[in-house]
Amino acid sequence: MPAVDKLLLEEALQDSPQTRSLLSVFEEDAGTLTEYTNQLLQAMQRVYGAQNEMCLATQQLSKQLLAYEKQLNILHSELAKQLADTMVLPIIQFREKDLTEVSTLKDLFGLASNEHDVSMAKYSRLPKRKENEKLKAEVAKEVANARRKQHLSSLQYYCALNALQYRKRVAMMEPMLGYTRGQINFFKKGAEMFSKRMDSFLSSVSDMVQSIQGELEAEAEKMRVSQQDLIAVNESVYTPDSDVTSPAINRNLIQKAGYLNLRNKTGLVTTTWERLYFFTQGGNLMCQPRGAVAGGLIQDLDNCSVMAVDCEDRRYCFQITTPTGKAGITLQAESKKEYEEWICAINNISRQIYLTDNPEAAAIKLNQTALQAVTPITSFGKKHEVHHPSQNVKNMENDKIIPSESASIQDSTQLIAPGTPIQFDIVLPAMEFLDQNRGGRRANPFGESEDSSKDEEEDSLLQQMFIVRFLGSMAVQSDATSEVIYEAMRQVLAARAIHNIFRMTESHLMVTSKNLRLIDPQTQVTRTSFDLPTVTQFAAHQDNKRLIGFVVHLSEPLGEESMSAYVFESNTEGEKICYAISLGKEIIEAKKDPEALAQLMKSVPFTNDGKFILLNDESQEDGAIREEGEESEA
Repeated sequence: MPAVDKLLLEEALQDSPQTRSLLSVFEEDAGTLTEYTNQLLQAMQRVYGAQNEMCLATQQLSKQLLAYEKQLNILHSELAKQLADTMVLPIIQFREKDLTEVSTLKDLFGLASNEHDVSMAKYSRLPKRKENEKLKAEVAKEVANARRKQHLSSLQYYCALNALQYRKRVAMMEPMLGYTRGQINFFKKGAEMFSKRMDSFLSSVSDMVQSIQGELEAEAEKMRVSQQDLIAVNESVYTPDSDVTSPAINRNLIQKAGYLNLRNKTGLVTTTWERLYFFTQGGNLMCQPRGAVAGGLIQDLDNCSVMAVDCEDRRYCFQITTPTGKAGITLQAESKKEYEEWICAINNISRQIYLTDNPEAAAIKLNQTALQAVTPITSFGKKHEVHHPSQNVKNMENDKIIPSESASIQDSTQLIAPGTPIQFDIVLPAMEFLDQNRGGRRANPFGESEDSSKDEEEDSLLQQMFIVRFLGSMAVQSDATSEVIYEAMRQVLAARAIHNIFRMTESHLMVTSKNLRLIDPQTQVTRTSFDLPTVTQFAAHQDNKRLIGFVVHLSEPLGEESMSAYVFESNTEGEKICYAISLGKEIIEAKKDPEALAQLMKSVPFTNDGKFILLNDESQEDGAIREEGEESEA
């Protein structure tokens, strides 16, 4: 006897599209079975009706036969009664009991699913304000009740569909068996027409029916025990975001699946949120709507970045950015645990860990390295024997910048004081206070450029734009070597990993021959500016080529000096930014000597108006140099 396919009760709570797809197969089978049962019942009722007519006909005939009246009446009456009890009655009971129960449970399951979707939509629209904690608790309780109701109805529905796979076999064979036996009993007086082989066949069919009935009882008991175990779970299974304070987060994931809310633009200012099932497959983020047979590609995650965002006053939102810096899709998780695990999983996948021989071990090692980075080390440079061209701008001979020689490795406490706070936002109140005390020029908040800034741009011989994201800044105690930049990178990245800080401020870094300016990409307002002579150290990370950092050395009004290290992540290689800063330093020194400036202009490409230009990523790929006028028009 072939095996019977079943719905797994353990998948009822997750309610994934795969489970819904398998459920639709069972529902289609139940619908086909219902239609076939109705047709079979009509045929059997016609047979039963014909037998009753035969009884009436033989009764009238028996009156004419006198002595044979009782025999003929008894023979056909018993056959009609046996057909009614063993052929028509079982199929009616199967239709009215089993098929009607499955149909009723299907309707209840649909109502529970709709109620759960409505409660989840209401829960997803909750604001982040703390004064609404009572409302949040009520909505979370409502979601838990709806989820529990859906879980219970799905378990009952799945059990009924599984039991139907056994009962339909019995229901189809019992009527035919009753009809056959009735006919055999009817013609038993002519036993010579039937052989012993027919008796053995009927006995084997009866044994098979009893065997299936026994399997049904055993399976029903097993499903009942499993249903009780699944229902007797912790309340946190039904309540979203049950452990907000300290959820158990797995940061070593290389694949993830679950429901997320996808933000869709429906107009210039209007948006909608759609709850869909997302899962990762290799380096791709896939989406599978409910009821779909397979998922579709949403986003390629290789070399992408993910960050937390504030979106329409919703909680747990994050955005995936393409390698070119273009904003991708915006998603919302239903809990803090899901929110952080999705961000960690996408970060791991974007680094292409899944291509290694042992992705799980690589992810564990990567996260352990981030956690161990909290412990101070002697020097970040110990791991690297070869120093990349991170320039020591204080050592200059013959109008050229010479890389810093191998200095004695300093202890991390001599570079950065223990316990130094880290600033993760580019808007620094302390910087604004220092700007006011120094009487320096601040950026126009309305984005209107002043005449002085225009004159500076026109006089600048170098203008190069880079897309960067601010990671953090902190005060340092020395700017003698580039080791202070490596130590600042290590502490900033470690602090972000430990405190789960994923938010980054994107800016445009304008490198000129006079200063470094961070410009808001939306308003084109200068957020902050650093004079190029105050930038005493700059270097790129040896492993992560997109990390860039520099040290700013400022003199305070009271005679004190302050040094701060700034760490950024760039869309291009950090060495290109280092080269641009180095070229700006050379231009400043070359301006002191006209002959040196002329020699520098011969060695570096420049436009018709005498401005130096550098090749960006796009121009390097095309092998062409764009003039500054064309770039400004674009």
